[in-house]
Amino acid sequence: MANEQITIPDMGGADEAEIIEILVAVGDQVSLEQSLLVLESDKASMEVPSPKEGTVSKVLVSNGDSVTTGTPILEIDVLADLAAASDADGTDNGSSAAETASADNVEHRAPKTDAFEETAQPSTSTSLIELPDIGDDSAEVIELSITVGDSLNVDDTIAVLESDKASMEVPCPKQGKVLAIHIKEGDELKTGAALLDLEVTAPMSSESSVTAQEAQKSVPAPAPAVAHEPANSSSPAPASVSDSPTTQPSGKVYAGPAVRKLAREFGVNLTRVSGSGPKGRVLKEDVQSFVKQGLSSSGADRSASSSAIPAVPDIDFSAFGDIESVPMTRLHKLTAANMHRSWLNVPHVTQHDDADITELEEFRASLKPEMQRRDLKLSPLPFLVKACAVALMRHPKFRSSLHNDGETIVFKHYCHIGMAVDTDAGLVVPVIRDADKKSVWEIGEEILDLAARAKDRKLKIEEMQGGCFTVSSLGNIGGLGFSPIVNTPEVGILGVSRMTVKPVFDGSDFQPRKMLPLSLSYDHRAINGGDAGRFLTELCQLLGDIRLQLM
Repeated sequence: MANEQITIPDMGGADEAEIIEILVAVGDQVSLEQSLLVLESDKASMEVPSPKEGTVSKVLVSNGDSVTTGTPILEIDVLADLAAASDADGTDNGSSAAETASADNVEHRAPKTDAFEETAQPSTSTSLIELPDIGDDSAEVIELSITVGDSLNVDDTIAVLESDKASMEVPCPKQGKVLAIHIKEGDELKTGAALLDLEVTAPMSSESSVTAQEAQKSVPAPAPAVAHEPANSSSPAPASVSDSPTTQPSGKVYAGPAVRKLAREFGVNLTRVSGSGPKGRVLKEDVQSFVKQGLSSSGADRSASSSAIPAVPDIDFSAFGDIESVPMTRLHKLTAANMHRSWLNVPHVTQHDDADITELEEFRASLKPEMQRRDLKLSPLPFLVKACAVALMRHPKFRSSLHNDGETIVFKHYCHIGMAVDTDAGLVVPVIRDADKKSVWEIGEEILDLAARAKDRKLKIEEMQGGCFTVSSLGNIGGLGFSPIVNTPEVGILGVSRMTVKPVFDGSDFQPRKMLPLSLSYDHRAINGGDAGRFLTELCQLLGDIRLQLM
């Protein structure tokens, strides 16, 4: 009986992989090609088969170890090959035995190395990539992230979709080169829709590598045997056998790096995912099913699952009188989801102040002849947007965004201001780009154009993206003030209420002044109270004397 060391074979191009399950133990009897352990790399999961038959004498690795090609994993006591022993014993067996051994050698000899190398070359094929289950009837392509000729890795984003329930990225399931694209922005897609043709190069598998090692040996290979179960009935089952889903223990998750990466991208807490793999291991399919279940559940259920807030119970309102149930519009649902996400994730603070716009209103009234000449009516809003642009350029924190890593803040060297518009379908926020570089007349003209197209639902996707700051004006609707919700990933929003005439003390007497209530909400992670106080004070000054905007 000889002791041999078993190593990791070629892993098909992966630099390293993690051992996620060891399938044998010391003392186990293993047969040829029986699975010894399961590896998981960033590209795939794979089983390592045994190239020998014998008894496990030592296990050299542990679950969670990172290994590379050639890493020792086991020591096996291998039974001496009887045919080889007969050859070694000599020539006394006679010509008949020699001929038999020779015939056996011919029959069982491994293929020539050259022939193997010829068949083991990587092969290239074209694979059609289809849209996976998105948990909805259909979704619109709002962004295409690839072009023909791009080289994609596994999990690279193909496109961004938007359904009635959520926006989502579609990851590439394979590595390869884009040959053709079957979709474009604006397309409505359903599960199974053709996305692209991918040129895929199939790497040499682990099994082929083991075969290559065997092919290079001069000793006869063991005689073919009927497949059978390991002698030790208590040995773990191969990883390809899926057990029933098992809830993960608190704080401990049995999952590989590729699954953890997928979970991070989806924002999934793996401790809440039930694993369907061997011994409760969490698979990619488990994460995808968890996300699908979350998307398909009701809004109240999603709220409870994502924030640990008890769900509001459903009530049968028809028990109290006549009712009418009307489905929410797609825009209304998206707005609700975005506001809910912002409210849960952003620590909101709101500061209030009144801007004296008496002189501003007098100046605006004096522009009526010019308005008639230009055929353009200027409301107070263009002046307000221009004042915000000046204040934003002087207070760069309000043009920033927090990175998802929680350690970086992004400062934007541009000044794009969003403008909330109330439509029959719901709230939309078109963006005025480079507001700091435009005159009040230009801003006023753009506001009228964007508002009109918003109400006709003719805005383009890019016209509602990229804002640094948002202005939400109630105009003459009413109210003394409100607390607007920050439009994340922005860090600030200005709420504007109805102008009223108030008595203001000028030092010797009370004078009637036109006062505009302003409410500034901000993300307290990026902006503190002093920053907000200085910003709002300067904004009130800019509205009180528009000449300051030129200085």
